[in-house]
Amino acid sequence: MTVLRILGLDPGLQRTGFGLVEAEGARLAYVASGVISTAEAPRGDLPQRLKIIFEGVQEVVQRWAPDCAAAEIVFVNVNPQSTLLLGQARGAALAALVAGGLPVAEYTALQMKKAVVGHGLANKAQVQEMVRRLLKLPAVPGRDAADALGLAISHAHAAATFATLERQTTLARRQHAAYRKGRVY
Repeated sequence: MTVLRILGLDPGLQRTGFGLVEAEGARLAYVASGVISTAEAPRGDLPQRLKIIFEGVQEVVQRWAPDCAAAEIVFVNVNPQSTLLLGQARGAALAALVAGGLPVAEYTALQMKKAVVGHGLANKAQVQEMVRRLLKLPAVPGRDAADALGLAISHAHAAATFATLERQTTLARRQHAAYRKGRVY
């Protein structure tokens, strides 16, 4: 059985969480996690913050050599400006992953929470605790790192199913779609 190293990314303009797990069949092992912070850049300097995210993700990819990545799909929140800024941070992170030659799967926060906790309305503390338990960590990881590890865990569970589907059918899985009330458009 082959070992798959998966990088999970929870993009954010101020803090981008990352988490790596190794999956061998159903067995998961923690590799690393952390946060790429843009606090050193001036608050209004968006290009500098995007550069920090891009270079930070590239560094994680080079250091830990993952086989694939899983990133969170941007949600649309009440403030359109915040959504646009988050989308740009996510774009910088995705560009770094693709530049590193990684295949990227995308999951909504609801999908990740359902895969990790068992229901899509789980709060941050529940995600942190379940990630701690699933990966047998001595303490709960930080919020951003826990979400990133949750995305990696979600992909570890889904990757085998997607691979089987791709072998069995000519239909390709969508890499990205818009979600509204649980429906794919």
